[in-house]
Amino acid sequence: MNLKSSIRPATPADSAAIAGVVADAFGDKGPVVARLVTALEDAGHARAGLVAEVEGQVVGHTMLSRSWVDAERALVEVLVLSPMSVATSHHGQGIGTDLLAAAVVEAERLGTPAVFLEGDPRFYGPRGWSPGRPLGFAPPSTRIPDPGFQVVVFAAREDWMTGALVYCDPFWSHDCVGLR
Repeated sequence: MNLKSSIRPATPADSAAIAGVVADAFGDKGPVVARLVTALEDAGHARAGLVAEVEGQVVGHTMLSRSWVDAERALVEVLVLSPMSVATSHHGQGIGTDLLAAAVVEAERLGTPAVFLEGDPRFYGPRGWSPGRPLGFAPPSTRIPDPGFQVVVFAAREDWMTGALVYCDPFWSHDCVGLR
């Protein structure tokens, strides 16, 4: 059964539900990824969190956090969409697609020149994401295969804003870099 989800900003009252969705979606790595969400918030890197609800229950979550592109002229603040989680009981209902679309709208509203993610290009590509390297970006780690390093760029991006993506510290300290 396909139930329509509603997307809204995450609130502190959603913390336990978000942790549960993240733990479910990421399986064995769930607790580490849930701690990443908290660490990004606690370190002040979170710029936006979104939840998907179905019948009043949080069934999906994504976050936009601050990172940088190490461009030759200057560091450029950008956003990273990670993690994105949908409860396994709600896979295949378009919730991930809805979260992605809402996150892209929010990223553009926040004025970022680009938003990056690590993920399967078969899922993200048809939803508007492009490989980063052909646009002049390099992944922050060799653990990220080129097809999985993806980006959406916005009008705020200027031609000189190219270079390596530099993740903020919580991604490294929680060992959440690279597709595994």
